[in-house]
Parts: sequence; structure tokens; C-alpha cells
Amino acid sequence: MEPRLVGPGPYRATRLVSARPGPAASGRARASSSAQPPSQWNETIELFREGMPLRRHRSLFKNYECCFKASEAVDWLHELLRCNQNFGPEVTRNQTIQLLKKFLKNHVIEDIKGRWGKEDFEDDSHLYRFPPSSPLKPYPTRPPYRKEVIKIPDWNVPEAGTSQEHIPVKPLMMNSEMWFKRHSIAIGEVPACRLVHRQELTQANIEEIWKSMMLSHLQKVLGLDSVDEVLDTKLVNPKHIIHNVYNVNKQGIVILEDKTKELPHWVLSAMKCLANWPSCSDLKQPTYIGFERDVFKTIADYYGQMKEPLLTFHLFDVFVSVLGLLQKNKKAIEALRVSCLLLPPENRKKLQLLMKMMARISLNKDLPPLCDTAGTRTLMVQAFSHCILCSRDEVDLDELLAAKLVTFLMDNCQEILNVPSSLQTVIEEHVVHLRRVQIKYADTDTDTTLPAPSFCRQISTDEFEYQRVNGSQEPLAALLEEITMNKEISVKDKKKKLKQFQKSYPEVYKERFPTPESEAVLFPEKNKQKPQLLMWALKKPFQPFQRTRSFRM
Repeated sequence: MEPRLVGPGPYRATRLVSARPGPAASGRARASSSAQPPSQWNETIELFREGMPLRRHRSLFKNYECCFKASEAVDWLHELLRCNQNFGPEVTRNQTIQLLKKFLKNHVIEDIKGRWGKEDFEDDSHLYRFPPSSPLKPYPTRPPYRKEVIKIPDWNVPEAGTSQEHIPVKPLMMNSEMWFKRHSIAIGEVPACRLVHRQELTQANIEEIWKSMMLSHLQKVLGLDSVDEVLDTKLVNPKHIIHNVYNVNKQGIVILEDKTKELPHWVLSAMKCLANWPSCSDLKQPTYIGFERDVFKTIADYYGQMKEPLLTFHLFDVFVSVLGLLQKNKKAIEALRVSCLLLPPENRKKLQLLMKMMARISLNKDLPPLCDTAGTRTLMVQAFSHCILCSRDEVDLDELLAAKLVTFLMDNCQEILNVPSSLQTVIEEHVVHLRRVQIKYADTDTDTTLPAPSFCRQISTDEFEYQRVNGSQEPLAALLEEITMNKEISVKDKKKKLKQFQKSYPEVYKERFPTPESEAVLFPEKNKQKPQLLMWALKKPFQPFQRTRSFRM
């Protein structure tokens, strides 16, 4: 069987990378290619019906056509799942049997006498067949998705009844280029400019920015045309994102405002006991043979009774879509880091504590075995996969998908459950940019930004003096030097600009030209000596003209 990649379907991010049906199935009809792509469950049913070899079998002195043994179905489906990159070769035979039990319960298959639903499926020689029609799960279609995710608030239409709210931002200092543009009008470099005043950002604006940029980044990492393929964006609460980013302790664990949503004290004590085993004497817990197993069962029972998984039903497709990226380790980690920020804060905190406990228990060689039939690592995955990830529909493939994802979460929980600092910085800088007043210069398309006065902060005297010298004096001195050395302007214009500069910034000007002599060097005076009069030296004195007698005949 050769694996093939199947594209996404409605409400399912990643369909099976499945196996082509074998030669035995070549004569049976295939599903129409024009039909809407089914989900993972529907795809598995179709592949199983198409690829499972059918032949004649004999049971109780009677022949049955087009059927298969239970053990043959387990062999074929087990190999199909092992060739799937979303599940991998670690899929066990017992998990395959559980899936076939679901097939029998939902009338995907029936026994040779037409019974299904209440019958139990075993790995034996019992005969089964396919019913005339296979029940496929219908899914509603999504509305057309948007190509662009990011929304920019409408600055021209203020919202009534809203107040200015703040989130942490970094203070900015003006550089020499900004100072140059600001003060160039005073020396005649730019004829005019105008201020572009922007509407103040409300808390709703900021929340929308965080939500849009988070979803845009997630869409890019997952390689989707739109996040609407895997998520109803209306259900994403931006307040949860901001809370998960900023309300954390030194260990990165979420701090809840509503203390009633915290883990019960007895559950938290039990988790600390196993996570720190055997160094848990300070907890004053009783010790007896099998004590650690009872503690583990207490934790598993608490998480098992939750009505909704920690990763929530509406985010199921988002996390399933990450399974296709597990081979690209860094991309999978980045996608999970962003996806976990979409969770409600109480879910994120419970997930953080549970995954840290699971990771430490699975690596603790001093902890006695918690189960006689399975290793500690396998037991962790089996016990908590369903409470971490499952679909709303119980007959889906969520058990195998959850086991795969939880294993990856357990191995990389330290990186996944931390806030992505680079993405946080990008969003914060974007918010700061939108809050600034803009200066628009004539005949140019570029803007320079100045910090809005409403977001000033108090600084110390030393810091003020440092910024005064380094933030203004140095750029102004550089500007004066540029005017002085500019050879493209005339001497007349240069003198005019320097005079304007001297009037606006006398201290800076005096430091550059402390004496009149230093200024005179810049404009050396020309030699104004008058030319000497040329005295004509006459060799003979002037004599009046005298007519002489003519010698004409």
C-alpha cells in the first residue's frame, strides 16, 4: 500500500494520508470524485470499504460470499493506519480493534447474519461483511472565507461610550533622522508639513488587533488559504489571548482572576506528589504499598470527569491540523504555541500543570510502576489523551489522533506552553505604531512618527539629562555640520540657514563656532584692494599745434 495525501474537508483540517486499495478492490466502485471531500472518519470508511479484500468463506457447513474474517480486518486496517503520517507506526493492534468496534456500532460493518450495534467485535475468525450502504457523517458547509485576516480599525468613526485602555508598550527614543525631519522646516529644508491625528485606540481595537494578528500568523504556519477552514473565528475570544500573554508567573503558568476556576487543592497536592517523587516528604502524605497508584488514579479520575476536553471542541480541527506538521518539528511547535494561546485561561493553566506533571513522571526512573500491563509513558498517554483532545462526535478518530498529539505535547511541553516572545513583540510594536501621531511632509509619501503626548512616562533627572544630550544635541550638531559642509548651496543661502540655526539653537551653534574667527574660516573674505591708476608718462610736454607753410607749388 502506497500512502497518498488527502486534502482538507469541511470542519476537518487534515484528512488521512492513506493507502491505495489493493488489487482485490479494483473491481468495486469508487466514490465520485466530484463529491465534496469527506472528513477523516468518512475517508477511513471509504478506504476500508474499497480496499478490504473480500472473498468466499465457509462457516458451519455453509459458504458466504464477499465477506472477511475479523482478524483479516484487523490486519488490513492496522497496516492502513501505520502507513498514515498522522498516526504513524506506533498505532497498536488494540487501538485498531477499538476502531473496528466503533465501525460495528455505527453499522459501517455487520456480521454475516446482518447484526450490528449491540454486537461486540473481537480479534477472531468471526465473519463480517459490508452493508449495502455506508453511513457517512454529514457536515455543514462553511461560509466563504476571507482572504485577509487582519483588520485595521476605522480611525474616522469613533465609537461612542468607549474609554482609552492601555496594554504594556515599550518607550521609544527619537533618532537623528526623526530630529532632522522635525527641525528641517526651521532652516528652510522643507516648505511645509501637516499633522495626521489618529483616533485613540480603545480596548476593543487592541483586542481585535491581537486576535487578527494571532490568527494571521497561525494561518501562515499551517499553510492554509484561510483559518476558516479549521476554525470559526467568531468563537475566538481576544480577551483570552491577552490574558494568557500577560497574566503569568515567573514559571510561565497562567494566573487566574477567578479563583473558583483553579484546580482543587487536593488535586494539586496529588500532582505535586507524583511530579516530585520521591522528594515529597514536605507534603506529609502517608506511604504504603500501592500509594502512588492511588494518587495517580485520583488525578486521572478528576481530569476524566470533565465535560469538555482541555483543548476544547471548537479548536479540535486546529490541533488536528498540526499533526501534518509533526515531521517539521519547529513548525509544529510554533503552531501549537499559537493555538494554545487561544484557549480559555483556566484550560491553559490546567493543561500546563498536567503536561509538566506527565513529562516529569515519564522520565522519573525512581517512581514505581503505576500499571502492571503498560509502561509509565504509555499509561500517561492512555490516561489523559481523551481529556486533552477529542471531538464532539464520539465515533470519530479522535482517540488515535489525541494519542499522537499528546505524545508530542509531552515531549515538547516546555517550548509549546511558553508565550512566543517574537510574535508578542511584533504585535506590541504594531499597536505602538498605530498610536503615534503622524507628520506628513509635502511632496513625499513617507511619514515620520512622533510619540503621542498622552503616553508619556516620568523619568529620573539623570535619564532626562542623558536623553537631552544624546537625543537632541548630537542630532542637531550633525545637522549643523551637514549644512556647513554642503557645497551644493550658494554662500548666500548657507549664511541664511546658519543665521536661522544660530537663532533657534544658540548653544549648539556656539559649540561649533566658539569665536568669530572660526566662523570667518568658513567664509574667507575676498581681497578688496582697489587697482592703481595708470599714469601716463609723457616723454615731451604738450605743445599746441602750429600750422606750417605749405610747400606745394
